[in-house]
Amino acid sequence: MTSTSLESQLVIGAVLFALGMIGFLTRRNLILIVLSTELMLHGVSVNLTAFGRYHGNPQGQVFTIFVLTIAACEAGLALSLILTLYQRRKSLDVYLWGNLGEDDLPVFTGGGTAQQTKPLDPNADLPHLTPAGRAPATPATKT
Repeated sequence: MTSTSLESQLVIGAVLFALGMIGFLTRRNLILIVLSTELMLHGVSVNLTAFGRYHGNPQGQVFTIFVLTIAACEAGLALSLILTLYQRRKSLDVYLWGNLGEDDLPVFTGGGTAQQTKPLDPNADLPHLTPAGRAPATPATKT
C-alpha cells in the first residue's frame, strides 16, 4: 500500500467522522443523531483498516469488527429508546428527553424557559425522589 493510498483513505475516514460529528451536534431529530453516530463509527472503521493494511497486520481489521459490533448494539438500543420516546411524547425532538422525569418538576421546552406541568394532587401517596442536599423525611419526622 502506498502512502498516497493511505493518505486518501485517512482523508475519507476523517471526512466521514467530521460529517457525522457535525450532524450529531446540529440535529434535533433522534434518528438523524443516531445516523450521525453511525457515520462517525464508520469513519473510524475506515481509518482502522487503512492503518492495519499500511502496517501489514490484521489488528485494524480486528478492531473494525469490534467497532461494527458496538455500532450494531448501539443502533438496536437507540432504536428501542427512540420508539419508547415516540410512544410517550409523539415526537422525536431531542429536547423532549429533558422532561421524562417526575411530573412535579419544571419542563424544559428548549427555549430557555421552564414551564410547570399539570398540578399534582397533594393527597396522592406517590413515591418521590429526595431533592439533592436534603435528608429524606422518615415517618417519625413527618409533621
